Amino acid sequence: MTAPVARRRLRKRRVMRLAGAVSLAVLTTSGLSHIAVGGLGHAITRVDPFTGLGRRPAVGAGQNFLLVGTDGRDRIGERDRERYRLGGEPCHCTDTMMLLHLSADRSRLSVVGIPRDTYVELPAPHGGRPRPAKLNAAYAVGGPGLTVRTVERLTGVRVDHYLELDFTSFMRTVDAVGGVPVCTARPLHDPKSGLELPAGTTVLDGGRALQYVRSRYLDGSADLGRMQRQQRFVAQLIHRATGSGVLLNPVRLSTTIGSALSSVRADKGLTTTDLLDLAGTVRGFTPASAEFASVPVAEADHQVPGVGSTVRWDRRRAERLFAAVRRDEPLAAAREEREHDGAPGPGTRAPGGVRSAAASGPGRPHDPARPRVPVPVDPATVTVQVMTDGPRGRLVADELRATGFRVVSAPHRRLWWTPPHTVIDYDPGRIRSARSLAAALPGAEPRPQEGLGAVLRVTAGEDFAGVTPVRPDNPAPRVNPATGVGAVTGDQVVCP
Repeated sequence: MTAPVARRRLRKRRVMRLAGAVSLAVLTTSGLSHIAVGGLGHAITRVDPFTGLGRRPAVGAGQNFLLVGTDGRDRIGERDRERYRLGGEPCHCTDTMMLLHLSADRSRLSVVGIPRDTYVELPAPHGGRPRPAKLNAAYAVGGPGLTVRTVERLTGVRVDHYLELDFTSFMRTVDAVGGVPVCTARPLHDPKSGLELPAGTTVLDGGRALQYVRSRYLDGSADLGRMQRQQRFVAQLIHRATGSGVLLNPVRLSTTIGSALSSVRADKGLTTTDLLDLAGTVRGFTPASAEFASVPVAEADHQVPGVGSTVRWDRRRAERLFAAVRRDEPLAAAREEREHDGAPGPGTRAPGGVRSAAASGPGRPHDPARPRVPVPVDPATVTVQVMTDGPRGRLVADELRATGFRVVSAPHRRLWWTPPHTVIDYDPGRIRSARSLAAALPGAEPRPQEGLGAVLRVTAGEDFAGVTPVRPDNPAPRVNPATGVGAVTGDQVVCP
């Protein structure tokens, strides 16, 4: 081979490699996400929950998904069943049920928790009078079709898509995003599920996350408390997925969705394009984009012969909730309406022209969407006196008010000098309130002192460096005055 021929062939190979690289770049930037996810629709088991439903609610704005969690412990290996306390026989019923509403403008996801023990009347097998039952029995009796039919009749909301996950798909989803953090102001222990969590933030893998969302014996709230924890977990899962980059990386997206969908059942109308569209929508979400509500309950332990303890809804308030869903209205109050009464919003000007650093820490601008540290007692119920005089004392008082504490006038005699360390004096009977205040004042020394009663006293020292944002461990929903519905948003419950 002559030198000129060899050079021509080398140039041709370089041109071909360059063309291949350009082609790969074009595919990567324009179509790889569709290629990566395109075949995943075949991984889903399809069901038909909409045939034969009879008269259905009218089609509304936005999209409604019925998300059902089934038992499915029989599909988990024996070792994991023992490790995560999943003994016993599967009930072949729904363990969890949520109605998800994606707003028409794709800016908001509303998640409504529906108690699985809701009192319902199911049709008799061969006609005749309906028989009383719990909502989760609808799946055991008539599968997805009867489940959708029952939910639509209860809520008046038309279900557009049906998604069914079992324990396996839930654990795989959590593992695919690298685990999900859960934060708590107190240690959690459930002897039934085996859940053991320390106070603070813990990243849970799929198995421990399953223990968390299934725990019913952490307090006296049983299923209703569990439903709230499940909603907070959904908020944290969305936050994790949008913040981890999994929705921006087509290959990771394919792996994540593939892991989750391998044991998912869905209606035939939920296409791969719909899944891609949904992933693209959620990718732009912030924690505040998701809002969470639960069906209002009138009676949490309604005894029914032959059925047991059931949940009776507050029909008037429940109708108000689902009417807002049908009208595609926000469930949660606007941010300014969620601030504590009488407390300036975070990052606003405090009295006297001092810019409040509440919730931001020294030298950092406040981000209104930044999550707050959970504390065991709502700061709005904690009364504080600031014992430090002068500008420093006024700044401390302003920052504590801004993060929600009830600051009242201190005694006439206050310190005019600054001690080296910040101190919190409290009555021994107010230990939980003192812990909540200490979380807002990192490094402060709590000192029990008899006779102080309900008032906690703060003396700001030279080490005072600003107030950390706090929130109650289980924030109460703020009522939206436009709809009369109470809900919380993701930024109120996700871990800092």
